[in-house]
Amino acid sequence: MNNLEIVKAGLNKRYAKERRFKFYGIFSISLSLLFLFFLLFDIGAKSIPAFTQTYINLDIEFDKKSMKLQDQDSYSEEALFSASYSNLGRNALYKLFPEVTERKQKKALRQMLSSGARYDLRDVALKNKNYVGTTQNLWVIAGDDIDAFVKGLIDRNIPESDRRVKDYQVEWVDTLEAQNKIERRFNINFFTSGDSREPEQAGILGALKGSFYTMLVTLLLSFPIAVSAAIYLEEFAPKNNWWIDLIEININNLAAVPSIVFGILGLAVYINLFGVPRSAPLVGGLVLTLMTLPTIIISTRAALKSVPPSIREAALSIGASKMQVITHHVLPLAMPGILTGSIIGMAQALGETAPLLMIGMVAFVADIPQSILDPATVLPVQVFIWSDSPERGFIALTSAAIVTLLVFLFFMNLIAIVLRKKFETRW
Repeated sequence: MNNLEIVKAGLNKRYAKERRFKFYGIFSISLSLLFLFFLLFDIGAKSIPAFTQTYINLDIEFDKKSMKLQDQDSYSEEALFSASYSNLGRNALYKLFPEVTERKQKKALRQMLSSGARYDLRDVALKNKNYVGTTQNLWVIAGDDIDAFVKGLIDRNIPESDRRVKDYQVEWVDTLEAQNKIERRFNINFFTSGDSREPEQAGILGALKGSFYTMLVTLLLSFPIAVSAAIYLEEFAPKNNWWIDLIEININNLAAVPSIVFGILGLAVYINLFGVPRSAPLVGGLVLTLMTLPTIIISTRAALKSVPPSIREAALSIGASKMQVITHHVLPLAMPGILTGSIIGMAQALGETAPLLMIGMVAFVADIPQSILDPATVLPVQVFIWSDSPERGFIALTSAAIVTLLVFLFFMNLIAIVLRKKFETRW
């Protein structure tokens, strides 16, 4: 074999290795995308039932006796608020199905409606005080089991003993469907209500506002502190100083510390030592600030390093001070990288659960938080709470909350990419 043949054989082997390496890379990426597709498809498919809700059309008689109101011409808001609305939906169902007389079947008939339906009727009465003493045709929210049955999550063909909906309830649903008195509507409660023990009444508004307040506290604290620290370490700190080197090493180490450690620190320092309100977005923001600081500091230092030294030298040569060089030239040029790192750090904080569990944000909070001091939860913790609930309806709600969280994370990362592409300067 001459030298030319040896060279050709070596080239063929090298090209074969390159083709195999390229194939392995494409195969790995394709496999990852396939797994991601199945994951997102599974979550999305399970979340679809959560975006609709079943309602039953009933003739609700706002009877003064059933509402336990005194016989008078008008009523104050306080009187209507404290009135009893539990019997209104029951009486309407009894009139719609007069043949139901057995006690067991009457109980099953009452369960056709959500236990929270009385609060919806109360809100209707408060908005329309003239409804008292009249009969109104209203759409009332159905119970969890009936809702699941209408959505097809409960199979009517399986034995009655194996499903939560009884045969006579199935007949009642069929009767309502034949009379066009039952339908599915867009579940507006999912976006306008707080948490609830009943799946048909539960929503993510409380978790959304809790996440907003928590992220607001995190951003207002972490961004200025992290950027200031990065500017000092990169532009002002003396080089080859053991104290500065120790700080840099600890910053890099903190970026790799498990997030639950920050939760333990927040519990010990913020809550036990300083008495910050437990489960409040304030303490959640403080804990996430500690976790986010290393990420933003490291990304900010990298952005400052990317600015060419010639920019600094040119500014200094025309008489600019050190601070003017940084504020007028270096910082604006590094801002795209700083913003990108900050948004990515905030996106990471938005998806955290473990540190918030340690400071009590896992508690059941039905009220919508109005400030950073009110008890609240966040979206990832809400997903954790719902995933542990035994009711069938919370399965769809969990997936819907995950989809909502993924949408927020997607847009936060999209904003980071857009900012980097728009303001990035190539040298």
